[in-house]
Parts: sequence; C-alpha cells; structure tokens
Amino acid sequence: MPLNPVDRSRHGTRHSRDLQLNPLFSREPVTVPRHALPDGAMDPDTAYQLVHDELMLDGNARLNLATFVSTWAEPQAQRLMAECADKNMIDKDEYPQTAELETRCVHMLARLWHAPDPDRVMGCSTTGSSEAAMLAGLALKRRWQHRRRAAGKPVDRPNLVMGVNVQICWEKFADYFEVEPRYVPMDGDRYHLTPETAVGLCDENTIGVVAVLGSTFDGSYEPVAEIAAALDAFEARTGLDVPVHVDGASGAMIAPFVDPALEWDFRVPRVASINTSGHKYGLVMPGVGWALWRDADALPDDLVFHVNYLGGDMPTFALNFSRPGAQVVAQYYTFLRLGFDGYRRVQQTCRDVATRLAARIAELGPFELITDGGQAPVFAFRIREGVGTYSVYDVSAALRERGWLVPAYTFPENRTDLEVLRIVVRNGFGHDLADLLLDDLRRVLARLERQPGPQRDADDAGGFAHGAETKDPRRPGRR
Repeated sequence: MPLNPVDRSRHGTRHSRDLQLNPLFSREPVTVPRHALPDGAMDPDTAYQLVHDELMLDGNARLNLATFVSTWAEPQAQRLMAECADKNMIDKDEYPQTAELETRCVHMLARLWHAPDPDRVMGCSTTGSSEAAMLAGLALKRRWQHRRRAAGKPVDRPNLVMGVNVQICWEKFADYFEVEPRYVPMDGDRYHLTPETAVGLCDENTIGVVAVLGSTFDGSYEPVAEIAAALDAFEARTGLDVPVHVDGASGAMIAPFVDPALEWDFRVPRVASINTSGHKYGLVMPGVGWALWRDADALPDDLVFHVNYLGGDMPTFALNFSRPGAQVVAQYYTFLRLGFDGYRRVQQTCRDVATRLAARIAELGPFELITDGGQAPVFAFRIREGVGTYSVYDVSAALRERGWLVPAYTFPENRTDLEVLRIVVRNGFGHDLADLLLDDLRRVLARLERQPGPQRDADDAGGFAHGAETKDPRRPGRR
C-alpha cells in the first residue's frame, strides 16, 4: 500500500483512462498508461513534454507565501548544483572536495554562531532542519542516558520540553524515538515558550528544552537566553543539568545578520546544539540543513560513525544515507557569493518588506496583526471582531484564485479559537510583489464583503500550513 493513498472521498474516483498526447507534437506512442510502466521506451522530448505539461498545474513557487523554503537561486548556483547532482554526499572518500566544502560550511556556521572554540564544534549537513532536529534530539537523549546510567538510574522515561508551537518534526522525533513530548500550551496572548513555563515542566527525566528562533505559527523568537538563565537557576536548586537546543530553522540565518546583539547562540553556555535550514534563510534551493554541537561532549561519540577519508578518519552522523552533494556545494557558493554583508542586506530587505507589508495590511481595517514581521520576516494576522461576512479561509481561497498561496489555520492547544493568515517573506519577494499582493487583497475584500456570511471553514484550508500544525498527545498530527 502506498504511503499516500488517494483520498477518494475528497477527490472522487481517480482517472482510469490513459494519458493522451497532443497529435501536433507527439511521436509514438500516442497513449501512455497512467499508473503502470509503459511497455517500451519513448522519445525523450515526448516524455519531457508530457511531464512538463502536467506540472503546469502546480502553483507558482515565487507566489507561495506559505513556504519558508527558498524558491529562487542565481543561475551560477543552479549550474553548480547541476554539475554536482551525480555526487553522492555520503561517499566522502570518492568526493573528497565536496566533503571539504561541507566541513568549511560547518566552520563558517560555528563562527557565525559564536562557538567558544570553532575548531572543536561538531557538525554536519542534513537534508533539512527536520533531519537536523532528529539528530539533535538523539544527541540529547543519548547524553541524558549516559549520565543516568553512570548514576545507576533508570533511562526508560525520557521527556523533552518545548512549546506547542514547535514544528511538526519534533512531534515525529518524540514518536519515533520514544521520548515523551511535554508541550507548553499557548495561553492568552502568549504564543510560545517562556522561561517560567519551560522550567515548570522539567524534571530528572528531561533530556533538554527546545527553544525556537522563528516560530512557524507567527515568526516570533523565543527568549533563548532567558530560558537558559531560568534553567541555570533550576540547576542551582535541584542539581539537574538540562541543556537547551535551539531550533533555528529560520532564525539562525536571520538573527546573526540583523540582530547581532541578541544572545541566542553558543554565547549562551547552556545551548548545546543548534539546527538551521540551509534551504530556508540560508538561501539555498531544497534540500539542505545543518546541525552543530558546541563540542564533542555535546555529541556522544557512540552516535557517530567513522569512515575512511583520504586515508584518515571522517566522522559522520546522519539518518539518511545517499543524497546529492549539490545543495551543500550551493550552500558554500552562497556563503562565498554573499559574505556577511550580503546576507545582512538580503535578510534586512526581507524584514523591511515584511514589516511594511504587515503595516499596510493592518491599515486595511478588517485585520489585526498577531506579529509584525520584526523578528523572522514572517507575520500572522487575524480578522477583527465584528467582521462577519468572511473567514480567513475565504480570504485564503480568494487570493489563491490570483495565484497567491497564503495559508489559513488555527493556533494550537488553548488557542484553537484563534484563526489566522500567515505570510512568509523570502528572498525574491520584494516591495513590488508585496504591492501587487496588497492590490489583490483589496480587490478580494471588496467582493468578500458582499457575501451574506463566511463560506469556508478549517476543513477547506488544505494542507499547506508548513509546520503550523496542532498537537494532541492522543491524536498527533494536523487537525
């Protein structure tokens, strides 16, 4: 059975007829089976045209304001990726220079994130932040197990403390690796983790606390330094040493450039590890992520495998095996191409676009901002009380008619009453596109205001909230 079976109740009966080719450009065959291998080969141009035409039904990636993932790259980066598409990242001894570029990226990130001794930082590339988060969680669990066993204590009840706003990969980690997830629910106008709420759920079985730098729900930063300080006080009272992992999928490639005074990284001694997405604000096409640990003590050696690399030792830590080296090469290219000041200019521009767009949307009248794009260049907004002719889901669907993908969803536990729209501003979405979005938003609002009442609800929202899923310990996943 496929992992993604067709939902016939929503989509109706799937097409059973074969695919038909346009006679004007087609060669033999003129029909192609839809769900089975063809009997023989076909001309490559015919196969290309068939796939190309079907993919025209996909949305325009540049207008996708739901995803955090980069949708644009320079031609030179794309050329390098094409040149490296056949290089297997796992084969360090066969592609030693690709491995060297990976190592250089790790050292660059270690310095960017203020590691006390960048040469001792442990790190690796991954397929994205989800894999990086899994690796970081495994390191937290194994480190906790070693301490417990050394003290002669049981290791059968590990837990991980985090806000309910964490990305869905953390729910997967807890489920896959048998760790109790302890979610701090939202409460009133508090939409993420705080020092008091984090410490309140910690005990001797806590393997760590996850602090998010750039919440997928609203783009806000969690107060990493303050959470760490509260855990310092907690250790002074109880003797329990609880490390912090920073999920910087977005913010770890934003804060160093536009919030340099903010202490969230390895400047905070309790931060043991950090992950980020190279393919988000690292400005690389999908998929590459990065996981870094403060030092060898933060990454237990029994999790690391060692391979022969140019006659020496190359430690590896990964869940995936074969994957192309193209994205790692593109990350190194982008680091060289932009440098610190180039990244600063790109991220500041994204923030400027986000804050200006958020302010203009607030000025329209029907909307109330939850965040304003002033941290991660992401903001969420709701419909004001008293507006009764349309819902956020109506607005999302109406914008989609013009090609814009703006997700609408509810917030999680304790604030499921809060329904919002969210806009992610990425490199390539500038002030001009933002103005076009505003024009379209004004047009659809004029039409929606003539409705007798809301026409869509959460069941019509689709599945593109990109990490903003609700969490239920009994029924995990998006609701």
